[in-house]
Amino acid sequence: MTSPWFSGPTFEEMLNPGRIDPRVRETAGEAQAGDPLDPVNLYNISWTGPDGRIRYEVLPQELTGVDAPIVALYSVDFPTGSHKVGAAYAVAAEMALDGDLDPARHTLVWPSTGNYGIGGAWVGPRMGFPSVVVLPEGMSRERFERIESYGASLIKTPGTESNVKEIYDRVRRLEADPDIRVMNQFELMGNYRFHYYVTGNTGVALAAELERKGVGNGRFAAFVSAIGSAGTIAAGDRLKQEWVDLKTVGAEPVQCSTLYNNGYGSHEIQGIGDKHVTWIHHVTNMDAIVCVDDSDCLKGLQLLTAEAGIEVLSGRGIPHEKTAAMARIFGISGVANVLAAIKTAKFYGFGPSQPILTVCTDAIDRYGSVMSEMPDRFGVMDDEEAHRRTRIFADQAVDWIKEGTPEVRRQWHNLKYYTWVEQQGKSVEDLDAQLDEGWWLSEQEQVREIDDRIRAFRSN
Repeated sequence: MTSPWFSGPTFEEMLNPGRIDPRVRETAGEAQAGDPLDPVNLYNISWTGPDGRIRYEVLPQELTGVDAPIVALYSVDFPTGSHKVGAAYAVAAEMALDGDLDPARHTLVWPSTGNYGIGGAWVGPRMGFPSVVVLPEGMSRERFERIESYGASLIKTPGTESNVKEIYDRVRRLEADPDIRVMNQFELMGNYRFHYYVTGNTGVALAAELERKGVGNGRFAAFVSAIGSAGTIAAGDRLKQEWVDLKTVGAEPVQCSTLYNNGYGSHEIQGIGDKHVTWIHHVTNMDAIVCVDDSDCLKGLQLLTAEAGIEVLSGRGIPHEKTAAMARIFGISGVANVLAAIKTAKFYGFGPSQPILTVCTDAIDRYGSVMSEMPDRFGVMDDEEAHRRTRIFADQAVDWIKEGTPEVRRQWHNLKYYTWVEQQGKSVEDLDAQLDEGWWLSEQEQVREIDDRIRAFRSN
């Protein structure tokens, strides 16, 4: 039985907010600025703004240095400032519809390395649940502050971005309490479905819009996304259904190159690279993995957001409105995605009619403490240094790239064994079922059924 407290948008309404009841949509629009903690803001989870426009930027060639247009969906205007809130909502909504959540009894636990935890800290209390976020102690100060401001509590685990096993170990101890419900983004398919349906179909609509504006040919040549939970890259599955020759390209840090060469280590691209292959990652549908250097991402973010960098970029002919927009929408992982997209464009030789889609997963507002450390680490970024840093983008080399041949894809799949069978209780039969494309299609097809259940519940 579904719980009587549950309310929120369908996948279709998150994709097309125009289909939300006009009264609810108006109330949600007013709450977005006036009362961002009001639960009605669940209806603001979308890549599309109140004006009906998809939120994106076509990045200037003066920055990227490649002929292929690089297009970034940006999520700073989502509730919480990151699209991960959509994945958090989808995971909780699906569990609620299955009758496994009761706000009078259950506490939600959100294992995360950052943005998903922030999303869960916001979603859980908005749905009436006490919430606990488990994440590494080495994340940015702003992440911890935002989680607590949304009404959730924190458990900090040892390490940094890539220390996910430590998160799992802590969560396993929490699960001994029968009133705990774990919202595991790395395993639960609501995360996959949100990005397959909402992000993926937003990309399909955006390609047509870009063509009307003279950008591209009505399709994307590639979708590039860093690997964290592997939720966002699920959009590539939908885009590849629309354009069978589209390249789905994952990105990870050189410093923690798990898919590239079974690598491990710590890195500073908060939000990606977790030393394991997630359960929801459709690795047999990925065409390549590209590695980027975390110091390039940090320096590149400072170039895009600091005054000296913005002035240098403006001096290269980039309009002020474009530099202002980029300063607003980028975080560290967004820069990582763009650097990987540049490498992808060079590797495949994409030209002016072959745009590449990528994502800015969060923005500079949660990295002030990281940026304040930059002068001590890398020196002051004056005008001369800013000019040098523009080469970070244009000079990305065609290296650290591995194509997803059938053999390599099977290797990526096999890496799931060590986390999910040995540690997390899946069976080998569960694992090998994912080798069948029908397994993934059945997960995708559940979107319509879930939407029907949400609408039916709301009508009661």
